[in-house]
Formats: sequence, C-alpha cells, structure tokens
Amino acid sequence: MAAASPAAVLASTGLFTPPESISNEELVESFNAWVERYNAEHADAIEAGEREAKAPSSAPFIEKASGIEARFVMDKAGILDVERMRPRLRRRPNEELSVLAEMGVKAAEDALARAQRTAADVDGVIVACSNLQRAYPAVAVEVQHALGIEGFAFDMNVACSSATFGLKVALDMIAGGAGAVLVVSPEICSAHLNFRDRDSHFIFGDVATAMLLERGDRERTGGAWEVLGARLSTRFSNHIRNNAGFLNRAEAEDAQELAKRMAAPDTDLLFVQEGRKVFKEVVPMVARMIVAFLGDAGVAPAELKRLWLHQANLNMNRLIANKVLGRDATPEEAPVILDRYANTSSAGSVIAFHEHHTDLEAGDVGLLCSFGAGYSAGTVLMRRL
Repeated sequence: MAAASPAAVLASTGLFTPPESISNEELVESFNAWVERYNAEHADAIEAGEREAKAPSSAPFIEKASGIEARFVMDKAGILDVERMRPRLRRRPNEELSVLAEMGVKAAEDALARAQRTAADVDGVIVACSNLQRAYPAVAVEVQHALGIEGFAFDMNVACSSATFGLKVALDMIAGGAGAVLVVSPEICSAHLNFRDRDSHFIFGDVATAMLLERGDRERTGGAWEVLGARLSTRFSNHIRNNAGFLNRAEAEDAQELAKRMAAPDTDLLFVQEGRKVFKEVVPMVARMIVAFLGDAGVAPAELKRLWLHQANLNMNRLIANKVLGRDATPEEAPVILDRYANTSSAGSVIAFHEHHTDLEAGDVGLLCSFGAGYSAGTVLMRRL
C-alpha cells in the first residue's frame, strides 16, 4: 500500500538580499564621528551633569555582544551619513510598486521558481513581517497583484515571529481547502533602527524571504519538507518596543514636537530594548517551549538533525540549542547566518533554513523557530521527503 500523502509541505523558500552591505568597521566609523560631534556640541551640559556623554563603539564590541560582522541594507549611504544616520528611501507614487512589495515579489518569485510553480498554482499571499509600510491597502494585496495571483491576500505582524505565525496560518488555510499559500516576509529593519544608540545601532539588516506552503498530495519534483506540526506562543513584555504609529501625530502638540521626538537619540519611536532582560527571559522560555513541543510530537531532541533558530544574537542561539539538545550544539546542527545578515527579524530563521537544508536526507527531522518582541515564539517541526 502506498504511503499516505502528507497534509501540507513546505515546497520551497525564496530569498531577496539587498546589493549593499555595511561592515562593523564602517558602521562604527560613522557612529563614532557622531558621538564626537554630539559630545562637543553638548560639552557644557555634559560638564554640568545635565547630559550624559555618549560612549564610542567598536567592531570587537559588536561582534562579542552579538556575533554580527556585517548587515545587508537597502540604502548604505544614508545610514553612514553622519548628518542623516537613517536609510534614504525614495517616496514612490501610488502607481509604482512600493519598496516593501518589491522586495517581497522578488523573494516570492525565487520561491516559485525553485518549486517550479507559477502564480496560477497559488491561492493566497500572506505578508508577515515586523514593520508594514502602511496600513492599507495591504502590502500583501499589492504583492498578489504584482505576481498575478487570483484569490486572497492579507498582512499580519507578530514582530520577529511573523514568518512562523504566518506559516501556521497558511497551514490552517491548507487544511481548510487552499491548495498553496505564499508567506512573504520583507524586512526593512534598518528603517526602525536608531543608528545613534550604541547598544542597538548594529543589530538589524534588511532582507526578504518567502515560503511556499502546499497541499501534500500535489505532484512535485522532490526536496520538499513535510510539516509535522507547529506551535505558537505569546507573552506580553515591554522589554522590546517600538512606539511609532499613526497616533503619534495625535499625541504631539504640534509638528515640531513630533519631529523633535522622532529625531531624539533615545527616541521610543524607533526600536528600543532592554537587552539583558530580554536575554534572561527569552532563552529559557523558548528552550522550554521547544522541548515541550517535541515531547508532545513524540520526537526526542536527539532525533533533530537541524535547528534553524531566529537569528538575533549568537549567544542566545547557542544557549537555546544547547538547552534543547542537552549538550553543545555543533555549527552544522544550529547554523548561523547573522554574521553576514545581522538580525533580520522574522526572516532570520527562514534564511538559515534556505541556506542550510539541502544537505539533509529524506527522513531527517528539523525544527524552525522564531522568537522576539511580544514576547512571541513560533516553532515548526518538519521532515524531509
């Protein structure tokens, strides 16, 4: 008797990487030039104790703290410009494809090509990312239109866990009758990063990923992954936050106040976190979640051939992998891409999978995991077909 077809599979992934990259050394040079200027401009206030002097950064500090060596970005010049220190992204007319949609389309096209599929094979698009370009029309509908897909599309945001949460939603839709769903995660994280904050100016990069989820009984050429299950979890925390939103203009007394707040070196309208608290709380939370999930699925940690973890911090990944496996994980078991990409929010674990799965054999089991702001965490258990 022939084996039953899996309910749903991850048929392929796609990746769009921006052409420009910034090394730690380049980033530090710009940041330290700003620090020198800031301290000189506010020397009297600093001496009087009214302001704190800004401390310089260094490439060794960044690598030791995070494992990051470089990051891809959509605009290098604007970020390194000491006068600006943020990406310069051209405002596009409504008739032109938006930058977030453009990135998503490129990643989606890559995923479709790898699976030898066309737009006609897809029923829906979910754009799942940490920062959406606008409230409406949905970026997902724009991506759907650009690709020529009939059906449905919508946006969703669960910060760094958006891709895994989107994958679970796609699985549920396939269980409900959809044939195939694209989960697209375009991340321009450099636009919400405060490049004047020593503790976080190095964290993020830009990228876009796509995952094609399909009904398991579809004909395919091979290389797909059966999705054995997924688990999601959230817990409220203020330790990672971004207060930017449409109500900011209503909160401010005038445009000048809003502009001043947005430009402040310590603004809460950009990414802010209490890194040590995040580290202390998230590592055990995620490790326990993975172990419990594996236990409920009847899979022993020793059976895992690979852990594709969220690429936020090298030390976090090592600790989580070691706690799950009960020993030191090898680089092959828990691959890292954040040294080149930095933290790309929801896209990170998908990039790790995209670049580190083809060497595994039929029957091998791996786990995709995201975690971050919220707190949120998503785990997906898969077996190679």
